[in-house]
Amino acid sequence: MSLLPGLPTAAALVTGASAGIGAHIAGELIRRGHPVILVARREDRLRELAQSLGPAAHVLAADLTDPAARAALPARVADLGLQVEILVNNAGAANVGRVADVAVADELALIELDVAAVVDLCSRFVPGMVARGRGAVLNVASVGAFGPVPFQASYGAAKAFVLSYTEALREELRGSGVTASVVCPGPVRTGFGTRAGIPDEEAEKMLPAFLWQQPEAVARTAVDGWARGRAVIVPGAANAVAALAYRLVPRRVLLPILARSHPARHRHR
Repeated sequence: MSLLPGLPTAAALVTGASAGIGAHIAGELIRRGHPVILVARREDRLRELAQSLGPAAHVLAADLTDPAARAALPARVADLGLQVEILVNNAGAANVGRVADVAVADELALIELDVAAVVDLCSRFVPGMVARGRGAVLNVASVGAFGPVPFQASYGAAKAFVLSYTEALREELRGSGVTASVVCPGPVRTGFGTRAGIPDEEAEKMLPAFLWQQPEAVARTAVDGWARGRAVIVPGAANAVAALAYRLVPRRVLLPILARSHPARHRHR
């Protein structure tokens, strides 16, 4: 299924595309007939992925924590002879630990990537979509977007921002021909936790096995839901229940449970 009419210059820009969910979303879009522009810091990994995806995959290495690098993206896309008809804001980072312990530089870098980059790229590419009367945005948040996440306070808050921002954007775009959706995965086996300081093997001991999903399944669910016009996509029935619990269970009950079960609690005394 193609999400947009086939146009020779139309492309999907996918951030955080070098691995995990982003790489699999890029693959899903390629299979549905959309050229993709792969964006991440590691050019070597992007080149390797592009080779596997074929000639419809283009590489733009960029550090999205850098505002100047974000500002340069529209001109770099134009240099490829393409325009962004689909924007996938997938790039993200997480810090693990008490707010009192996490380095301020790491916290600010997280905000640049998880929050500022989403707003920046939407602000740069959505106006062109609206002017053309077509386009789509898919922002990647988390089940943690539905409530506070003790020991990952900045991450949970950042993803809550992405959820709120996308829902508001979707309403603003109503009738414009442009859509916006947000996907909120639960725990995914991507190595993301390892980069944040908690290996998947350790996290899997603390989180129920039925919550975990593979990145290719999350990507497929995300693109399918987005193509069907869903506003908020939560892959996996168990994670949908967890998202509902975040909304319904009183915070005074839920937060101590989340804090006790978080792997970081057992590593920081």
